[in-house]
Formats: sequence, C-alpha cells, structure tokens
Amino acid sequence: MKVLDELKYAQGHEWVRVEGNKAYIGITDFAQDELGDIVFMELPELESQVDVDDILGTVESVKAASDIYAPVSGRVVEVNDELEVSPELINEDPYEAWIAVIEMGDIGELDDLMDAQEYEKFCEEEA
Repeated sequence: MKVLDELKYAQGHEWVRVEGNKAYIGITDFAQDELGDIVFMELPELESQVDVDDILGTVESVKAASDIYAPVSGRVVEVNDELEVSPELINEDPYEAWIAVIEMGDIGELDDLMDAQEYEKFCEEEA
C-alpha cells in the first residue's frame, strides 16, 4: 500500500492535495486495491457546492460501486474528465488520477483529516 506523506487523508479513503485554497481530491491506493478493476467513474458537477461528507461522485469496479465523499467543503472548480473515458487510470496511479478540485471554503477543515502515519494505522486497523 502506497501512502504519500504530503497528502491528507479521510476515513472514506479519499486523499487531499492542497495547493493554496484548492484541494485536489482522489481515492487512495488502499481504496483502489480494495475495489479492484475500476470500470466507471461518475464525476461531480462543475461549480456545485459541497459540504464535508457530501457525495462527490461514484466509482464502480468489477467488484462493487462505492461513493466518494467530499473531505472538505467548497465549490467544485475542476473535474478530471479523463476519468469518464479511462476510469482505469485510478488503478494505474491513484495519486495522479485526481477526481475533482474543490475551492475550499474553510481551510481549517484540513485539521480534521489524517496525516500519512495516521492513515496507515487506520488502514491496518481496518484490514
């Protein structure tokens, strides 16, 4: 399982990469491994407002479908359209295949997320 130190992590197995007041959101290596081969990705609507724990999108694999939850609140300012055509990019490199970019309303919400070490421990306990 690959975990990147520079990211923040949510209990729903989403990762967050922060650039200024923008949060790039994706699913973790642990999540994509649990899901198996990803065959479909439903992206959030551009310019939509989301709150923490709102459904941001849905990922479907050969095994299951799983909702992706917003780890931060704000406005969706970008979506990775490439995933609609090639959802398997998430399996190939989940930390490059971001799903959406949220312009954060409250940067303080990042404090509620886990760092890499906390996330690794969380995954060990879940396994």
